[in-house]
Amino acid sequence: MPGIFDGLLNKVTELADSTGLTDKLHQHLAELTSAQGISSLMAQAEQAGLGDKVRSWIGSGQNLPISADELRSILSSQQVQALADRTGLPASTILPALAQFLPAAVDRQTPSGEPPKAG
Repeated sequence: MPGIFDGLLNKVTELADSTGLTDKLHQHLAELTSAQGISSLMAQAEQAGLGDKVRSWIGSGQNLPISADELRSILSSQQVQALADRTGLPASTILPALAQFLPAAVDRQTPSGEPPKAG
C-alpha cells in the first residue's frame, strides 16, 4: 500500500534527520510490516515472551507500548544488524524510533484485527 508509512516516516525523519536517516529505514519498516514480516515478528515475539504486545498491535484494541530493549529481544541480531547496515545508523538510534512507531505501523497493516495471510 503506497503511502501507508508516509506519516511514520515523516515522524522518524523529524526525530533523526540530523543523523542521516534515509529511505532505507522506510524499506525495512515495510519488510517488518509485510504479511510475512508480521508473521515472523509474531513468532519471534512469542519466543521472547512478548507476544501479547504484538497481538495488541494487530487486534482492534489499544496498542501496548514496547521499549527499545524489548524490541531488541524480539528481533534477531541479524535483523538489528541489517537495519543498522541499511540506514548507516547505530542500533541505539534506530531501535527507540522503531519501538515508538512500529506498533502503529503494524496496526495500520492489520485493519481487520487479524494477522495478514502470507503469500
